[in-house]
Amino acid sequence: MFSRNIKFLQELLFLSVGCFFMSLSLSVFFEPHLIAPGGITGLSIVINSISGVPLWVLNLCFNIPLFIIAYKILSKEEIIKTLLGVLLLTLCLNFTSKLSNINATNDPLLACIVGSVLNGIGLGIIFRINGTTGGTDLIGLLVNKFLPSISIAVLMGIADFIVIFLSGIVSKEIEIALYSGLALFLTVKVTDFIVDGFNYSRSFTIISNKSDEITYSIMDKLERGVTILKGEGGYTKNEKDIILVVVAKRQVVTLKKIIKSIDPYAFIIVSDVHETLGEGFSNINV
Repeated sequence: MFSRNIKFLQELLFLSVGCFFMSLSLSVFFEPHLIAPGGITGLSIVINSISGVPLWVLNLCFNIPLFIIAYKILSKEEIIKTLLGVLLLTLCLNFTSKLSNINATNDPLLACIVGSVLNGIGLGIIFRINGTTGGTDLIGLLVNKFLPSISIAVLMGIADFIVIFLSGIVSKEIEIALYSGLALFLTVKVTDFIVDGFNYSRSFTIISNKSDEITYSIMDKLERGVTILKGEGGYTKNEKDIILVVVAKRQVVTLKKIIKSIDPYAFIIVSDVHETLGEGFSNINV
């Protein structure tokens, strides 16, 4: 029970930090330049430019009805995290609204880049704890119930595109719509980077007639565990051992040299691995 409470407090702290980064990007960088990177927050920026209603009020007005409609669809844990996410983002937007007049930069491109990085960091932190701030997540979930043939990701993409399109219409500048599209792209990339972590690795699949020598050399020189898969040649029908090994980026060149020195004709498949968990790498922390 105690450990569960500690975990909840940790997640609440991360959720608060993530919402603060998001609100900072929206209030200081996006709102002054009418950059609307999709989602409910982007729509709030568009409506704010027309009506003058504060972002935190609009965010609450949009999300509460969505939350009530989606209440029966969400699990108990999702309900708690979504409600906390919506309320914390609203509070943070209210707090950072006072910073919207500091004129951090007059360059919309710089505002787009910095805002996207901050927004991506905030969303990445929230997604790492499996949290949410509502918005297009809930819209996609609800519409998917009525149109199950269309995935939630596609529905969210459509909603984001509509918001970006509206930002161009309201501002009467195609450049603003382009900046909004760029902000959405950068936000997604930064978010993925934060969620996937920094421990990028490489996965090697090696097919060789000298698999025993290569395996021994990898374990001896790189001190990495190796998995042996059983394979069969499609044409020759000869059985072969297939080596599967994951190494850190700094070991990639060394591994290639090892393979080349033993069997220069080995067949190698190299794949990017965004996160590696387990012995020899990061611990499994969720």
